[in-house]
Amino acid sequence: MDTMRDRFAPVLSRLLDEDPRVALVLAEIGAAAFTETRARHPDRVINVGIREQLLVGAGAGLALTGMRPVVHTFASFLVERPFEQVKLDLGHQDVGAVLVSAAASFDWPAGGFTHMSPGDVALLDTLDGWTVHVPGHPDEAETLLRHAVAAGDDKVYVRLSVQTNADALPVDGARVLTLREGRSGVVIAVGPMLDAVLAATEGLDVTVLYATTVRPFDTAALRRATEAAGTDVVLVEPYLAGTSTAVVNDALADVPHRVLGLGVGRRELRKYGEIDEHITAHGLDARTLRERIQGFVAAGHLSSVRT
Repeated sequence: MDTMRDRFAPVLSRLLDEDPRVALVLAEIGAAAFTETRARHPDRVINVGIREQLLVGAGAGLALTGMRPVVHTFASFLVERPFEQVKLDLGHQDVGAVLVSAAASFDWPAGGFTHMSPGDVALLDTLDGWTVHVPGHPDEAETLLRHAVAAGDDKVYVRLSVQTNADALPVDGARVLTLREGRSGVVIAVGPMLDAVLAATEGLDVTVLYATTVRPFDTAALRRATEAAGTDVVLVEPYLAGTSTAVVNDALADVPHRVLGLGVGRRELRKYGEIDEHITAHGLDARTLRERIQGFVAAGHLSSVRT
């Protein structure tokens, strides 16, 4: 199966052919995949070289002229390194772009921490008005990329990963999907965390929600789920642990609730290893997730019984 990033180049090439408003800005990374497309659209496929601040600035400049820029590189070079340009050139100037990342969290362990970005979504949370898509399958990545490019002049982040679920689901760029229903808590699986969450919760009396669009978050779906399953909520995200706990807290502010945020830990793992080893080290494997989810919902049940 191809990866999300494998799917990105042909999809974006078709969008460039179909829509004269679409432009692509690269910073060397990924440029080889667009050689033929650049020959067809030399004025709309721009490689600025290894200059990530310019990457975002050039995208913002295109947006100011009425174009719909798609800006692509690794997540650490797209969100973290040029964050000032993301904040000012896009946010302060109130123009939109589609930022499409690769090498999420720890997708390329051999690249070391310079090529990892577990804090990208949390960092974008400090800014106003961003839509954030986190697909869990290449088919979902294609759907969400098309939604992002078609989203008028919005500011959109599409987070691509080599981690993937076995099957794609019918995502629409807005709604959270309900995959299981239970009465002892709600577990929210984000993007490529779904398969591990489904394995971890097999046989547990919990509701499982699947989110691929995390900003804005489908709080109405969460509220509906808690009406039957209760207000113990576990978030399982493929980036910094606890990134979305504030969103859940705000959604349930008027009712007593408990939230457990699971994801990538803050401690840097300084040995390269493999992706599976990083997953296990951060407690995102199915066995560890089951232990933590079971312990959390059991503690909530005991507390309610005592009360």
